[in-house]
Amino acid sequence: MWLLIGGFLFLMLCGVPVAIAMAGASLVYILVSGTVPDVVIAQRMIAGVESFPLLAVPFFILAGNLMNIAGVTGRIYAFAVALVGWMRGGLGQVNIIGSVIFSGMSGTAIADAAGLGTIEIKAMKDHGYSTEFSVGVTAASATLGPIIPPSLPFVIYGMLANVSIGALFLGGVVPGAVMTLLMMATVAYFARRNGWGSDAAFEWGKLLSAGVEVVIVLAFPAAVYVMMALGLSTNQAVLIALAVLVALDWYFDFSAVMALMTPVILIGGMTLGWFTPTEAAVAAVIWSLFLGLVRYRSMTLKTLAKATFDTIETTASVLFIVTAASIFAWLLTASQAAQMLSDAILGFTQNKWVFLALANLLILFVGCFIDTIAAITILVPILLPIVLKLGIDPIHFGLIMTLNLMIGLLHPPLGMVLFVLARVARLSVERTTMAILPWLVPLMIALLAITYIPGLTLWLPHAMGLGR
Repeated sequence: MWLLIGGFLFLMLCGVPVAIAMAGASLVYILVSGTVPDVVIAQRMIAGVESFPLLAVPFFILAGNLMNIAGVTGRIYAFAVALVGWMRGGLGQVNIIGSVIFSGMSGTAIADAAGLGTIEIKAMKDHGYSTEFSVGVTAASATLGPIIPPSLPFVIYGMLANVSIGALFLGGVVPGAVMTLLMMATVAYFARRNGWGSDAAFEWGKLLSAGVEVVIVLAFPAAVYVMMALGLSTNQAVLIALAVLVALDWYFDFSAVMALMTPVILIGGMTLGWFTPTEAAVAAVIWSLFLGLVRYRSMTLKTLAKATFDTIETTASVLFIVTAASIFAWLLTASQAAQMLSDAILGFTQNKWVFLALANLLILFVGCFIDTIAAITILVPILLPIVLKLGIDPIHFGLIMTLNLMIGLLHPPLGMVLFVLARVARLSVERTTMAILPWLVPLMIALLAITYIPGLTLWLPHAMGLGR
């Protein structure tokens, strides 16, 4: 155990990338111990990525890239300005609402920070907000990306923990809403303390237009169920509702109705049994192509090719981390290291609430040093047996783990969102870190609420008949 974990920590301290550190420590363990055949490395690498749910990874990444080049981010921003720009600290509120909407498409915090964050930070600086406040609110709102469905970390966790990915997606809806309200309250506090006004004139016309768009999106599933109650098949009801929606959007040229429909289509399609969570990723790509090529006509072959190559590059790095982490996690289990760590934790406490407090501290610490996907792959084999033994719902724990790791992305030394925003805002890492610190307060409050009020996570999956 100490050879495996010690080798990994030593390579990390030497500045070796996380994936290579895990693979290197695993190789050293296999060579030194002599108890595991060398061919196991290749077998575990293949087994680590030979999974149907993992097919969702490249498709969700591609969907997020396509949404960026389709001009959807600009439309989302304009819609958010119309909806909440008139509030005090308006662009701060716009930043949060924009991230909520974009979270329903990208599934990653880094995509939110790099895509929508670029627009938001520039607009806030142009309106006189300090760079630090702009970066802080953008970083905090980016954590919504993997909490509000779809979510790449949920796909990886669901695969490893053998729980329903659809239930995880539904489980993130209410916690995402709680986080949104806490962040909006934080913006309101800063606005009142600093005497900030609104950034867009209050216009009933724009607010009404934005409200109508929200109502149309919410009315879509209601219209489907009404038509099904009248005797139409599910396919007929959905196709009729979708045709009416497209016609209305084409005629009135709504700002963001079609973009807002993305999470509705994904969650609705999974609920109706049209597709699995993995197939939902393909549906997201098809919808993105429809918006970019047909509805908005903002994609070209050149931008489409760029999005594709960016997806290949990102997917390759993610899957390399998964393969390296799968070897490392398997060796942790095979060498009984995971069992010894589990026994040590259970020897310390048998109380599930105390365990959750300790797990939060552990995952937060790990998230500051290790990539999200690698952290999930390593920690699930260690912590999941304890979770099940203490009677904690694995869906609930999946939300806790993901939120902790998202907060870890905001911290040095390896927080990726921190470095992305430092580059976007042209700030030093030190100033970016200080800008983010106040925003840890609402995030920690949300973490405590999600940890100790399981109903926030489990109510919706159970209401939809999932995750029991």
